[in-house]
Amino acid sequence: MSDTHKSDLLLVAVTLLAAISWMFSKEAVLLMPPLLFMAVRFLIAGSLLAVIARRSLMRLSVDQIRRSVGVGLVFGVAMSCWVMGLFHGTSMGEGAFLTSLGVVIVPIIARLVFKEQQPPSTWLAIPIAVAGLALLSLRNGFQPEPGQMFFVAAASIFALYFTLNTRAANQRTVTNRRGETVQKHRVPALPLTALALLTVGLVTLTESVILESWQGTFTDSGPLLIWWVLASAVIGTAGRFLTQTYAQSLSARSHGVVILVLEPVWVALFAAGWFGETMTSMQLGGCGLIFAALIVNRWGVLSKALKVWLRNRKTA
Repeated sequence: MSDTHKSDLLLVAVTLLAAISWMFSKEAVLLMPPLLFMAVRFLIAGSLLAVIARRSLMRLSVDQIRRSVGVGLVFGVAMSCWVMGLFHGTSMGEGAFLTSLGVVIVPIIARLVFKEQQPPSTWLAIPIAVAGLALLSLRNGFQPEPGQMFFVAAASIFALYFTLNTRAANQRTVTNRRGETVQKHRVPALPLTALALLTVGLVTLTESVILESWQGTFTDSGPLLIWWVLASAVIGTAGRFLTQTYAQSLSARSHGVVILVLEPVWVALFAAGWFGETMTSMQLGGCGLIFAALIVNRWGVLSKALKVWLRNRKTA
């Protein structure tokens, strides 16, 4: 099997791990405060990756550490909104599609904040996504549920996180305030991920100490809670990010962008099988429009990947 085919299969596995993590997380937040769960989950996952990346971490410069922590701070706020959406939301499948709006918002953030040019498909995808969001939130007039609002907020902040993470992971040249050209060295993927996850854990731990009560959390829930937390941390977080990092090292980045769009589809299917969730026709229509917006937004990458796949099939 070629490295490209290995990468594709591993990235499908990544979307499955991400979707399964939604189930683990939902089970956990039913047994413990949601922000405390995120803190424990990410501190465990970040510590595991930090052990693996310990040599790379020792070689990071102060600037690389600062940028990694900055990425983690934004990621932490996004994950806080996400877990509150999971805690308050009534449909995980719907929540997954709302969270996936972050993919559509990324180019908007890149254009407004960093002045990056965007293809026409980006601006075509936005109204489609908005129409899908409207179907999900306008069932009885404009009465969005708290869970929906948290998921949309998470999607918006995830977009900023994705942009900052990409910039931290790639070498670039910038001009400082004195007009001098400065080289920003890339942060290797593994130490960047480890520091970001640890920062998320510290952010959510601080929020939990301030906002939540821990009384009875670790005494009333028993071994089942430990299982859900460990499964989410090891399988859904550390395992997912390690697999994704390795898969993207095997092949072109464009394949990953297309395949990772499958995550909300898997979540909706797993939620139906695991929790018996169902969606109304209007919810299905809204999720369908959001998925269509993801495809339109990534159409250039999708068509390129399809051409490569067809070419490989002909030469095989």
